[in-house]
Amino acid sequence: MKRAAEKKPEALIRFYLVVAVLGILLALLVGRVLSLQIIDTERGYEFLQDQGAMRSVRTAEIPAYRGVITDRRGEPLAVSTPVISIWANPSVLTGSERLPELARALGVELSALNDRLAHYQGKQFMYLQRHMVPADAREVLALKIRGVSGEREYRRFYPAGEVASQLIGFTNVDDQGISGLELAYDDWLKGVPGKKKYIKDLHGEVVRDIGVLEPAQPGKDLTLSIDLRLQYLQHRELRKAVTAIGAESGSIVTLDAHTGEILAMVNFPAYNPNSSKGADPASMRNRAMTDVYEPGSTMKTLTLVAALESGRFTTTTMIDTSPGRIRVGPKVYPDPRNYGLISVSRVIEKSSQVGVTKIALDLGHEPIREVFNRFGIGHAPGTGFPGESAGTLPDRVRWYATEKVSLAFGYGISATPLQLARAYSVFANDGVQEPVSLLALEGKAPEGERIVSSQIAREVLGVLHAVTGDEGTARKARVPGYLVGGKTGTVHKVGPRGYLADQYVAWFAGVAPVDNPRIVTVVVINDPKGAAYGGGAVAAPVFSSVTQGALRLLNVPPTEIEAVASAPATAGTRGPA
Repeated sequence: MKRAAEKKPEALIRFYLVVAVLGILLALLVGRVLSLQIIDTERGYEFLQDQGAMRSVRTAEIPAYRGVITDRRGEPLAVSTPVISIWANPSVLTGSERLPELARALGVELSALNDRLAHYQGKQFMYLQRHMVPADAREVLALKIRGVSGEREYRRFYPAGEVASQLIGFTNVDDQGISGLELAYDDWLKGVPGKKKYIKDLHGEVVRDIGVLEPAQPGKDLTLSIDLRLQYLQHRELRKAVTAIGAESGSIVTLDAHTGEILAMVNFPAYNPNSSKGADPASMRNRAMTDVYEPGSTMKTLTLVAALESGRFTTTTMIDTSPGRIRVGPKVYPDPRNYGLISVSRVIEKSSQVGVTKIALDLGHEPIREVFNRFGIGHAPGTGFPGESAGTLPDRVRWYATEKVSLAFGYGISATPLQLARAYSVFANDGVQEPVSLLALEGKAPEGERIVSSQIAREVLGVLHAVTGDEGTARKARVPGYLVGGKTGTVHKVGPRGYLADQYVAWFAGVAPVDNPRIVTVVVINDPKGAAYGGGAVAAPVFSSVTQGALRLLNVPPTEIEAVASAPATAGTRGPA
């Protein structure tokens, strides 16, 4: 009995000791849990959360929708469409038994897929295919192959295709503008990407989206001045003309006569910006703004301005062009035939080299160059288009006699089709030159600059109309039902050793209708083949066809009068004989 009583306290002691140890362990466990989950210590819950997030929580970019480019009537020229890019974790995907299945879904050879995986071995990211159509991408993702994922992006689409390709330009695979207006207005169009958080697993695959940190801000839309209807019309007519005569290339520019807005601008050959891979780089240039040519006889119109401003000539001043040729220094400038005694107006109508040479010798080259400079020759139009050319207008200390004369009929200088169109817009806008714009002004055109007097602008417009008359060089530029005016130009192309005898550039610059100008159009045909290569033969007919369609699209009513009444000419002195 005594021994049993002694064992009972010992058992209680052991029991309490075990309970105490368990209590201490429980307290330590609870304390540890509290330190990890609630109490913010050096290695507390915030530290653990941060460490966990570093291993599983990632921040991804939400692509921003690129702004839409439209024509002046709201027709889309460039839009962004949602696509899905398929990517993979090479470390997970390499050696997978499902690689043959994946290769078939992607439409690639299994060997090519293995080669790409080997190239990215040791990395955790690689694109399998960019910008897939969502329906096709979903079929790949539906296979649920470990290590393969998809991400949403946007791809640029150009509804007008090659019709406006050189003007609009295109974006690269990352949706960044790299040419044309896509490049010029990239900051305006591209928007601001957003950010989101997501959780990934051990293999780098997305487990769950946590939420959006910053929403994506879409890019701003851009409304251009061009009219897509005119763009299609000009593309069709230019393509037909360039193909028919086997020319190297061609360009057309049409301006609004009163606002300076570019209503259409086309070049051929062109390319399809929706599939530009392998396209000829030459076909990607917006030649109407980047390529320069000697404008030739189209500049005789500006020489006429210098003559009228001098006060020594009027449109009725008579000039003796006999015997049909004239020598200046070592060079002889001939006319097609001896025109004899003709007026200054007829000199321009016939594009007489002899008549213009005599005017140039009388005026000197300085006044002529000053007029060219005033009209914008040698100055970039200022549209902001990438690669826009300023052309050349020489300003030498010493001039040869032939250089002084050839300047008057457009040799020794260079200009783009847009520059020439802007120069001719002065005559269509009563002597005022408006800034050229590729963006729709929507009735908010800036104030233009007066270049010549209204009187001289009207007189020149009358002469330009006569050029398309029965005695002029541009009879093929006529438009049924409308009165038009313009000037032809034909120049030899320049080669490595000077002018090429059998290669030409044909020009026509015109205004329509001359009784109430609405548009100015310049046509350039580069290196036409065949017996007919002059501006009046190959460029003027293109002007006629595009102007006829353009005036109808712009709802300009036909003119019933068959001749335009030029402004009364003031009496002037007789020109040099």
